[in-house]
Parts: sequence; C-alpha cells; structure tokens
Amino acid sequence: MTDERQVQEQNDEKLINDAFQELLDRYLESKHRKKVEIITKAFNFARQAHKGVRRRSGEPYILHPIAVARIACVEIGLGSTSICSALLHDVVEDTDYTVEDIENLFGPKIAQIVDGLTKISGGIFGDRASAQAENFKKLLLTMNDDIRVILIKIADRLHNMRTLGSMLPSKQYKIAGETLYIYAPLANRLGLNRIKTELEDLSFKYEHPETYQQIQDKLKATQAERDNVFEEFTAPIREQLDKMGLPYRILARVKSPYSIWNKMQTKHITFEEIYDILAVRIIFTPRNEDEELNDCFNIYVCISKLYKPHPDRLRDWVSHPKANGYQALHVTLMSNKGQWIEVQIRSERMNDVAEQGFAAHWKYKAGGGSEDEGELSKWLKTIKEILDDPQPDALDFLDTIKLNLFASEIFVFTPKGEIKTMPQNCTALDFAFSIHTFLGSHCIGAKVNHKLVPLSHKLQSGDQVEILTSKSQRVQPSWINFATTAKAKAKILSILKRERKEMQMKGEDMLHDFLQQEELAASEENIKKLCDLHKLKNADELALQIGQRVITLGETDRNELKEKPTPTSWKKYIAFAFGGSKKQEEKQPEPQPLEIDKKKIIKLTPDAIQKNYIIADCCKPIPGDDVLGYIDDNNRIIIHKRHCPIANQLKTSFGNRLLAVQWEIGKALNFPVNVYIKGIDGIGVLNQVTQVISQQLNVNIHKLNIESNDGIFEGRIQLFVHDVDDVNTICNNLKKLENLKRVTRIENFDDTITD
Repeated sequence: MTDERQVQEQNDEKLINDAFQELLDRYLESKHRKKVEIITKAFNFARQAHKGVRRRSGEPYILHPIAVARIACVEIGLGSTSICSALLHDVVEDTDYTVEDIENLFGPKIAQIVDGLTKISGGIFGDRASAQAENFKKLLLTMNDDIRVILIKIADRLHNMRTLGSMLPSKQYKIAGETLYIYAPLANRLGLNRIKTELEDLSFKYEHPETYQQIQDKLKATQAERDNVFEEFTAPIREQLDKMGLPYRILARVKSPYSIWNKMQTKHITFEEIYDILAVRIIFTPRNEDEELNDCFNIYVCISKLYKPHPDRLRDWVSHPKANGYQALHVTLMSNKGQWIEVQIRSERMNDVAEQGFAAHWKYKAGGGSEDEGELSKWLKTIKEILDDPQPDALDFLDTIKLNLFASEIFVFTPKGEIKTMPQNCTALDFAFSIHTFLGSHCIGAKVNHKLVPLSHKLQSGDQVEILTSKSQRVQPSWINFATTAKAKAKILSILKRERKEMQMKGEDMLHDFLQQEELAASEENIKKLCDLHKLKNADELALQIGQRVITLGETDRNELKEKPTPTSWKKYIAFAFGGSKKQEEKQPEPQPLEIDKKKIIKLTPDAIQKNYIIADCCKPIPGDDVLGYIDDNNRIIIHKRHCPIANQLKTSFGNRLLAVQWEIGKALNFPVNVYIKGIDGIGVLNQVTQVISQQLNVNIHKLNIESNDGIFEGRIQLFVHDVDDVNTICNNLKKLENLKRVTRIENFDDTITD
C-alpha cells in the first residue's frame, strides 16, 4: 500500500511540475516583463497551502489554480500580477492563510485581487436572498477596484466548465445555467469572444447533451461541403488581395453549436434552414498604424467588385467600435452559388482585441491602455450608480444589469455632434438619463433629427437627439414601462421611492395636525377607522394619499371618529386587534416535505408524475424533453424544460433547489403538445393535415385554429401525444405534404412565430 502511495505521489509530483513548467514556458513567450521569480514563489506557496487536497475528479487541487493562471496568461493575455493572483485565488477561502499573509509575502496589489476573488466566492446570504445575485453584485463592485478580478474570475469559471463532467447532474445544471446567465454575457461585454463562445458551448453541452451531439454530428457531416464553398468563394478574393500587396490570412469561421441551437429555438427552424453557418474572416497587417482604417475599406471596395454586397448588411465597427472594444468591418456578399456569405475584415490588432478583449489593448499601448478603456469605464460607472442605490430584490437587480449586458449597441449623436453608445431599443428617456439624472427627471420630450417626439420614442442608430426639459416636470410612475436601460430604470424607481417617502411623511404631519385640532388621539383604533372609511389597506397608504391630496380630511372623517362605537364596530375592532381570522389561517398545516436524495437522479414514472410532481405550465415539458426538477417554497417538485426562461432564472437564483430528473414513462400517459404549421393555401389542405394526424398516426386532435390570408395559411394544432418521438413523427410526416412549408412545435397555443 505504501509503495502504491509513493508511486501516486511521484506521479502527482510530475503532473504538477509539468503543468507549472508549461505555464512558465507560455508566460516567457508573451510580451510581458519576465517576472519568473514572483510567479514561482506564488506557485510554491499555493502548492504548500493546498497540499494533500484533491478535486472531485481525483486530481491534486493545485492543478486547478495552475490551469486558471494558464487561461489568464495565454487566453486573456494577462501578466505576472494576474498569474500570481490566479495561482493564489483559492488560498484564503480554502486554507487558514489570510489576506494579510498574502500582502506580507506578495504585496498590496496581488492581495487586493485575491481579496476581491475571495469576496465573490464566500459570503453568507439570507434564506430569501439569491446567492448568485448577491455574488454578482459583489463581482461588479470588485470590478471597480481592479478589472483583473473579473478577468481571473472568468478564467476560473472557464476551467470549472471544462472539468464539469465530474460534478453531479443537478450541480451541472446550476453551474451551466449560471454561466449562460452571468459569465458568458460578461465575457462578451469585456470582449472575450473566444471565451464567451466556449462558455456558451460547454453550458449547452451539459444542459442538452443529445441535441449538442446531434448538432456536432451535422456540422461534421456538412464539413466537406462547407470547405468546397469556402475554397470557391475565397479563390477570387485571394487573387485581388495578392495584387494589393498587403500581408493577409483568410479563415473560415463556423457558427458555434450554441449559436446554431439558439437560432433554431428563437426562429423555430431546423439545422438545414440556417444559412449563415459559414462566415469568412480576412485578417491583414496594415502598411502602417495610420493606414489601418483605409486598408479595411480598400479591401471592402476590392471584394465588393467581385461579389454583390447586401445593401442593408454593412456593419462598420471600424469607425465606431462596439462598447467592448470590438472593431471590424462586416459585409454580406452574394456568392456565385446564390448564397449570402458574411465577410469580416479586420487587422491583426483588431483580431487580437476581438479574441482577447480589453487585455489585448495593453499589448498595443506603452502606457497600459487606459485611453482605450473609456467605454468600459463608462459601463462600470453605470453599474456603480446602480449598486449605490440597489433595489431590494436581488433578482430584479440581476435582470436590470442583464438588460445592459445583452443589449446590442446603437450610436446616437448629441445636438453638438458628440457620439454616444446606447443599447438597442433604447428610448429618448433612456438617452436623457444616460446624460444626467437631472435631465432625465425633468424631461418632457425630445427632438429626434429636429422632429418633436414623445419620451417613449425608440432611437435608431445615427439619430441626433435633443432633450427638452421643464423645471415643473416630475418623474411619472408610467415612465418605468418604457425605460429600457438599467440606469434609467434604477433612477426612476429611486426617485419615485424617495418622492413617495416624502409624500408619506407630509401626509403623516397633516393627519397628526388634524387629529390634534379635533382633540382626538392618534391611536391605532382611530387610524384603523380612517383606513376602513377610505377603503385603504394600512396607515402608510392613508398617509400617502393625504400627502398627495387624494384625500382631504374633513367633516366625514370627524363624524366617523367621534361617533360612539356600536357593538358591531367593537367586535370588528376586537377581531382586528387580536387577529382572529388571521390566527386561524396561520394554523393551517404546512405541506410535508418529500424525502429527496439530491445526489441521485429522480425517476419520473407514471405514478410519480400523477402523485408527486407538477409539470410546469410555462414550458409544458413532455417525455423526451431535457428537463430538471425544482423544489418550490411548498416542497412540491416542479418539472421544467432545461432551457425554459423560468428555469434559467431558477438555475441562477436557487441552484441548491435543483434536481436531476429522468423520464421513465414509456407510452403510459398522454401529454398536450402544440404544433405550428404554415404553407400555401389550397383546396383540401386542411383535410390532408387532419388525415396525416388522425388516420395515418391515430393521434387525437384536441384544438385546431387555421387562418388564411393572401394565399398563405397559418395553423395551430393541439394534440395529445406520449413523448417527443411522437411529435417528431407527426412533424416529419406533415413536412412531406407539398403545400406545407413550415412545421414546428411551439410551447403555447397562441405563440407568435416570426420568420
């Protein structure tokens, strides 16, 4: 046994030394100053601190910090401070060492980053708070101190996702859901395109393993065809670029499995109907730094003479970089085979920034890239403002931030011609708040391209916007309905809350004065009488309405308070004071919790489905769908589809309540399912559809809705089926009908389908 242990220890030692040596080699290849000594010191310290500890996969724990440091160095392009911080990132949380120990040994900068990373991971949360939303809040707060905290945290998450296979399925759903909800959009916002794509693909792989594999197989099967298209399409382009004399390389960019699946879901189309799986990327080295922009447009002019460009699909991210620093020229060209192909034109510098994000700027700036971080600083400032005045609900906060994380950008001009980056679908009101809170709160309208528009007017890229204000204008509650940016929503809610408080206090003073004047006591009984008289729930509502002058205290109130109480009103008061009926309600027995072993996969048998579980109404899963279980507040288990929007929120907010579940139903039960059809109208089409479903497949149609307009018909059919295989058989058989051009399963009978 001792010999075995010795062999194991020697193998571990070699594994660890090889991993660290590889990290050092890759670091020495980079352009950073070569601070090998401090990195080695951090490695030896972390190795000692984690000695004897293993990960769930069985490997020595120290391999995780080495892997995170490698991602930070190689894939994000960070230097020695970040590499040391990554090596030490779990020391304070998992061992007896403190931040002070780290500071004494490695200095304040590394200690501050390690402290930031520890704060994100640790922390105690109340039962009602969402741990993930609170974590996210901390994450954003630490970003203000040092952007490297978030970059190392993303590297940490990427390595955890790469090794997610050793975790329990319920943990996999939680971590994958959280990754899609928080970390992938964050990586995108910081310009880490390659990492964002990998995080999305890994999340997709663990949440929908079969679908992921199907898409991978289809990509493999169509690879040769794509290679031919690429070669044919790029041959004339290469000829022209050779004549221009610029060093260049042309790459084929294939859409990621997650992007393909996402498009299939949102557009309700099949893999075969996605036409932009292939894109072409031209990466060139400019003659000199000043010519970079001109070279981009010269290449565009050159290739648009070869192929016709799509008039609406030129995207100029060169003159106006995205908020995450991304620069490129995107043009969509018509190939000789009648296929639209997107071509992305970027310099080597732009490509580095696209792949590595803001960290790549530092490679091109002697002073450390502070100028190029303008947009990032603005974004962090917005988040800081929201954090300074957060709403009580952590989940709302998460959604508010996500509004800005996911949004595409448009460019809007001020009256003086300054350019502002705003999220897509933003309104004139959002623009006002983005400039200044005072401007937003006193905004009465706007002039867009010199035409008067209301506050709710949606802005388009290139609009010139002038905000009109009035000192008498106040924030209206209805504004929250059309504000779209996180900053505007947070400010409106904050102002409304403050004004409500002020009105309430004013109302309390007016009520107090009235009672004093009438020589009446400000007792609970008198307040209750006034609330009943005006049909209000509580004293706060009463004070608010008095303050807003909705209620004017007068003779009616005086009479109500001064009349002698009748026996019935006394009874009413006694019931109120001692809470008669409420007490009885509270004594109702609590539902008994089900005994569940979260570590095991729960089998969904016909008996269990009917007795113990609830099929979620939001996504209506059926056997064969990828599903998970969620234990709600009443200890009931709700079954959701894994990609259902509600399930996505649960994954990021209540990950500890998730269960891994598996269908074991066979053909025992029937489930309702909705199918959408669209096609060319003709005599007997409906008859053909019902024949396929009812006669050929012997399936019962429960509900049917068909509408025809200008020779095109749309239909929705609700059927009862046993499982997903039944739905696929129905859809495949319907697709064989000549007049039907689109057949797809939808979640709700009335879902709107957009092409």
